[in-house]
Amino acid sequence: MTSKGSSKFMSRDTIYQSKSSKVGDFTFDDQVAEVFPDMISRSVPGYASILAMIGELAVRYVVPHSRVYDLGCSLGAATAVVCDRVKVPCKIVAIDNSAAMLAKMRENLVKAKQSDGQDCEVELVEMSIQESEICDASFVILNLTLQFLPPAERAGVLRRIYEGLRPGGCLLLAEKLKFDDEQQQSLITELHHDFKRAHGYSELEIAQKRTAIENRLIPETLEQHIDRLKQVGFSTIVPWFQCFSFASMLAIKTDEAPR
Repeated sequence: MTSKGSSKFMSRDTIYQSKSSKVGDFTFDDQVAEVFPDMISRSVPGYASILAMIGELAVRYVVPHSRVYDLGCSLGAATAVVCDRVKVPCKIVAIDNSAAMLAKMRENLVKAKQSDGQDCEVELVEMSIQESEICDASFVILNLTLQFLPPAERAGVLRRIYEGLRPGGCLLLAEKLKFDDEQQQSLITELHHDFKRAHGYSELEIAQKRTAIENRLIPETLEQHIDRLKQVGFSTIVPWFQCFSFASMLAIKTDEAPR
């Protein structure tokens, strides 16, 4: 399965190109699934760097015969880089509540045919991550996923992840951040919009996408994320990446293994 996140052959995102009298809430439907690689590469600064680091972290943290969870897997880009980089037998459980996204991911898996020498078994599961059970995990990925859950339900998901991780296991959490300081927030928002303009989105597309997603994606501050991770049990939390409003952090379960 290829880990490449972009290609000259991928469908271009034109979903918000035409003016709409009423912009509906953003959903991960068939239309989004078709253009998602282009959409995310042109909308999320640093996305390729986060994906590449997921592969490197997988090499470090995935242990033989453990599980890897890709929660909110979308089209499986994170699953792909883990498959490409990990050389020990493991099982990747890729979970998403969008049938359209999983169907496209399944197509990608079939096309890739899991090339010889890859040791990862991949299981696709259609369900909400609030309902998912985590067990025997050495590495869990929440890559731009938690932000789409109601804030009141986020701690419960993180607590189940913590409890389902092996001692020494790692959670990678990437999120869009908000900033309490109004001037910081205004500057970061404008820089993000500059990024989108530079990647070919029009003012209309930027405005309509923002309207579509504002009720679906609820960002929090970095401090809120760190505090919640501490509350559920993580003691080693390392923010390792930030580009404008997008950040990623590592949370390690440091409990000693039972003797």
